[in-house]
Order: sequence, then structure tokens, then C-alpha cells
Amino acid sequence: MKSAAAQLTDQPVVLMASLTILGIALYVQQSIAGLQFLTFLIGVGLGITLMHAAFGFSGSWRTFIRERDGRGIRAQLLLLGLTSLLFFPVLGQVFPSIQASSALAPVGTSVIVGAFLFGVGMQLGGGCGSGTLYTMGQGQVDMLITLTFFIIGATMGSAHLHWWLSLPGYESLSVIEHFGWWQALLLQLVLLAALYVSVRSVDIRRNGKLNSIEWKLPPGNFMQGLIHGQWPLLWGVIGLALLNLMTLIVAGHPWSITYAFGLWGAKLWSVVGGDPGSWVYWSSGYPAQSLNSSVLADATSVMDFGIILGALLAAALAGKFAPAMKLSRTRIFTAVVGGLLLGYGARLSFGCNIGALVGGISSGSLHGWLWLVAGFCGGIAGVYVRIWLKVDKPMRT
Repeated sequence: MKSAAAQLTDQPVVLMASLTILGIALYVQQSIAGLQFLTFLIGVGLGITLMHAAFGFSGSWRTFIRERDGRGIRAQLLLLGLTSLLFFPVLGQVFPSIQASSALAPVGTSVIVGAFLFGVGMQLGGGCGSGTLYTMGQGQVDMLITLTFFIIGATMGSAHLHWWLSLPGYESLSVIEHFGWWQALLLQLVLLAALYVSVRSVDIRRNGKLNSIEWKLPPGNFMQGLIHGQWPLLWGVIGLALLNLMTLIVAGHPWSITYAFGLWGAKLWSVVGGDPGSWVYWSSGYPAQSLNSSVLADATSVMDFGIILGALLAAALAGKFAPAMKLSRTRIFTAVVGGLLLGYGARLSFGCNIGALVGGISSGSLHGWLWLVAGFCGGIAGVYVRIWLKVDKPMRT
């Protein structure tokens, strides 16, 4: 007799997702390149991990801002620490056979403004870069609206980026190159530990007790919990860190998400008669190359497709694929505005909470820390905008 959990499985969606994953994987392997085949499968793994662990940034930041519950933020700090432990030796050339680059970006006005806008957009749009993809794969129709305007915002940002880069700022700075990989790693771990202790202290002062970060499945059948249940947050931390390391080794750069959105928008703009190739951003280097190539030749795009499909497969297996078609006018409005801010902010700040924050900090780029500060300030502003729009109740004092 089937278990109750197994009976929830949406078998038609499981079959559709599995066949789509298999079809794309075979096509990419035969028609594009073997490495793209691997990056696609890594993306599928990321989607499964994100869905099962419900690992996101927007909700965790909002919970901390409103209630000082820092469990989600502490998990994110653990993710940054573990990923740094894995990344720094590789990027410090301890393993010369592995050729990989850091997620470096300039430090300046563009990052500050972009990350702040992204932080506001996270709270209005209902998700971050990774959150938008995996919740859409889970069947949340409102996130399709957010993603659509995320793409539009990223395309607009790529058209304007050259102007923002003309404002005051500095060149990119790698702490690995400046201090050496192990010294920089030690400094980073100390800073992350200090932040962890600070968040923990704020949580205890406000709530009187500390909610622990789950590390094991609830009692019961292990395989059922693995396939149908929600994974502990710590599993999400470990899974995302390891898959990010695999991305660094296979793709040659840390996991990123939002570059693909601008690329999709630019390609669509070309289809309707626009000329994004004349914009500064798309006129040279890798952007020009990717604009004139198949979207499946872009590692970030392939991974994004994998995340959506991986989340779809995991949600269907867990019985959590449940599209909700009825949306309020307020939700549609916040999805549109939030998506535009997410896309525009991500392009200005050279990535989202994954590519700029996790990828930047974990690979030793100073802009990642600037992104964290500006993005969290934007998150605070976004929480108050939600209250003003009556999406949330006023915060208790």
C-alpha cells in the first residue's frame, strides 16, 4: 500500500519534468558541449536543493527585520563560510590544474544603488534571484509575473549600465590577491563569525530563546523524507555550497543567475526589431558573444533552466506543485514593480544575492560585502513599503 506522502506525488508533472530534463540534457550534450551538459545537471541539483530546503533570502531577511528571528540569516552566513572554505584554496591556485575565476566587479555607486534597489525588489517581488526561479518551478504563478519583469528590468539595466559606471567608484578588488588566499580566508571567517554572533545575540535579546538551525530529518522513513519532505536548513547550506563548488570547477566561475535574464531580454528585443548590440554592454566581450550565440551556449542560462526544472520535479514528487491562478491586484502590482527593481538592480550591481553576494563574498570580491550592506538596507526599506501597501501588518514595537 502506498504511503500518504507517495500518494501526493503529481505523476503527470513528474513525467513531464523528467522527460524535459532528459531531452534538454541530451540535446545540450550532443549539440552544444559536454560542459554545458554538466552545468545543466548542476542547475537541476540546485533547483531540487532550493525547493526541498526552502532556502531563500527575501523571506529570511524580512523575518529578521520584523521579528529578529535570525535563523535564516545564520544559515546564509554558514553558507558564505562553507563556500569560502571551498573556494579560496581553488582561487588561490592551490590546485593549479583547476582554472577558475572570482566573481569580481567594480566597487562604487552602481553597486550601492543597484543592491539597494534589489533589496527593495526582493520584498515586493516575493523572491530573490534563486527564489524567483525555484518558486516559479514550484508552480507559483505570481513569480512568473515577477520573472517577466525581472527580465525587462535586467534588459533596461544593461542599456544604462555604462552611465552608472561613469559615476564615482573604484576598480574591482580581490582580497585573495591582496592578502593571499589563506590570510584572506582567515580574515573572512572571523568577520562572518562576528556577524553570526551578532545576529544570534539580537535574536536572543528580542525573542528570549534561539531557534536552532535544523540538521536532520524528522523521525520516520528516510527515503520518504528525502523525496517528499522538507529538508533541514543545514542540508540546504551543504548542498548549495557543494553544488556551487562544482559550478566553479565546471563552468570556471561561481554560480550566477541574473546575467541570463538580461541576455534573454536582449535577445527578445532583437526579435521585435531592437538593436541591443549597439548598446555598450552588449557590444564587446562575452556579452557580445552570447548575444550572437544560442542561449544554450550560455552557462548561466542553462543553469537557470535547470533550476526551474529541478524545482518542478522536486515539487511534483513531494506533492507541492500547486499553481494558484487567483491573484489580487496588489499582488500583481508588487510582482511587476518588484520584478523591475530586481532586474534593474541586479544589472547595476553585477548580480543578485547569489552572483554578487554569495559569489562575490565567497570568491574574495570586496563588492560582495558592499552589496550585502546596501542590499540589506534596501530590504529594510522594502519591508516598510510592504506595510505601507498593507501587504503586511505594522511591526510590533
